[in-house]
Amino acid sequence: MEETGTAVRKAIEADLDGILELQADNQIERGGALSASLPRERVAEMMRAMPLIVAHSEGRITGFLMTTTRAMNGDLPIVQAMFAAYHGTTEAYVYGPICVSAQARGKGLAQLMFAELRRLEPGREGILFIRRDNEASLRAHVRMGMREVAEFRFNGFEFVVFSYTG
Repeated sequence: MEETGTAVRKAIEADLDGILELQADNQIERGGALSASLPRERVAEMMRAMPLIVAHSEGRITGFLMTTTRAMNGDLPIVQAMFAAYHGTTEAYVYGPICVSAQARGKGLAQLMFAELRRLEPGREGILFIRRDNEASLRAHVRMGMREVAEFRFNGFEFVVFSYTG
């Protein structure tokens, strides 16, 4: 899938460095909205188990959308809290995180990556959480057709759980 010089596709191993660089650039301590930093091996493992979608332009990763199985990140306390608030179907997977570089925001990349994910995982439920104070992300995910299904508190923050079917 391609639009305005940006290609969107399933990630390959050669994309790992760019994904990790974009992840690092968007951590909370750097002014971003990502609440976790996943190590290289975990991202690679996630990529082998489920589609990881990337947007790239001029040889650089400008966005990523990670997904994982329920079991793979079931050891993470925040994921446990999400599933305690909303269980979902047995075949549901975890959507996220999603990240778009500062320079590429506002160009519809999140929607393009989501469309590619839905193409690759038709009919399956995806479940995600977003911090209640991340208004831009909340609006974007509602525009993509996701619905709010639950809320939970974790580490002093309010989170919203969204669900969709591919």
